[in-house]
Amino acid sequence: MMKVWNMWLIFITFMLSILGTLLTRSGVVQSVHAFAQSSIGSWFYVFLMIILIVCVAAFVKNRRHLESENKLESLVSRESSFLFNNLVLLAACFAVLCGTLFPILSEWVRGFKITVGAPFFNKVMLPIGLFLIFLTAVGPLLAWRKTSLGSLKKNFAIPAGLSVLVGAGLIPIGVKPWNGIAYFYAWLTFVFSTLVIATILSEFIRGGRVLQGKLNTNIFGGMYHLTRRNMRRYGGYIVHFGVILACIGIAGQAFNQEKEQEMAQGDKLQIGSYTLVGQEYTEDDNANYQSRAAVLDVYKDGKYITRLTPEHREFKASNQGTTIVADYSTLKEDLYVIYEGLNPDTQHPIIKVFINPLVNWLWIGVLTVVLGTGLALVPNAAQLKSPVTVTAAAGALESGGGASMRPAGARK
Repeated sequence: MMKVWNMWLIFITFMLSILGTLLTRSGVVQSVHAFAQSSIGSWFYVFLMIILIVCVAAFVKNRRHLESENKLESLVSRESSFLFNNLVLLAACFAVLCGTLFPILSEWVRGFKITVGAPFFNKVMLPIGLFLIFLTAVGPLLAWRKTSLGSLKKNFAIPAGLSVLVGAGLIPIGVKPWNGIAYFYAWLTFVFSTLVIATILSEFIRGGRVLQGKLNTNIFGGMYHLTRRNMRRYGGYIVHFGVILACIGIAGQAFNQEKEQEMAQGDKLQIGSYTLVGQEYTEDDNANYQSRAAVLDVYKDGKYITRLTPEHREFKASNQGTTIVADYSTLKEDLYVIYEGLNPDTQHPIIKVFINPLVNWLWIGVLTVVLGTGLALVPNAAQLKSPVTVTAAAGALESGGGASMRPAGARK
């Protein structure tokens, strides 16, 4: 099924990569990523037309080989989840493409360029991303061809129950979906992420239990042998798990805090549960740059935890400045401190502080995706074979084909 889908997704991917190069190199769209302006754009337009003609010709020539051998029998099936997955990803691609090309389209229609920024992409992409997370949870629980109502209840009961419990448990700790659209999206991300994680664990546990009895091992040994027998499938589940961890990290942005304050020596800055106390401020001048830095003691809930030294440098050769950020990082959140400069009136430093929750979960998710991809590339282990004694083998041969089939050296 979906052979036509596969071919056209490949065609479109290559054409979009060429289109991205066109936008970058020709200067058609003004952006920090469009780092060149030249007359090379016309060559890319011609190349895109040639690619489109070749793709259409290849499809027409091979359309009989691309006919589906099976048809979609039910909307509640694993095949349909793949179809919805394709549609959602295409919707995301179309949204990004429209936002990128909107200045060109608006100039054609209205005579002047209108650009769209982060609010547009956040408003459009967040619902698409949440639906994609939901499909990631639902897909593995659906059967091929058709899923019965009883199977749905059986497979969804525990993951759905855990998701409801997590959703309810988040409210007392401050993740209240009615506090704004950002909080609602974050809360929904945590709930759907729980659904995905529970689904993945159920797949490993269910298969591990089957092999646990057959191989006379424990549940962890069963899950290990299960993974080794189908590395692509279970490596893919680990990739899904990594993506969900990254989504959890991104959802933490809804709870970001920031504060800016002028701080003299001994002054305090309070943000969240953190208190920053200014200890001293230093200046340095060397052959490459001049620098100013702050030495700040950090307390959390009244307890000293670390000392941070944010810095600002001015390079003499280029007459440009750069910021050396000080960061205190935990699994829960990052404390991000910036030395912004001096107040020209008081000559006191200006310190800007951010609390960014769950940042490390994004990086853990990325590493998990890499791990899952590596596992999916490992060949499957050979099927385990039960040992059979020579005597048993000889008896089987005798009963099936007579004494003439008995192996040499075997006894009756």
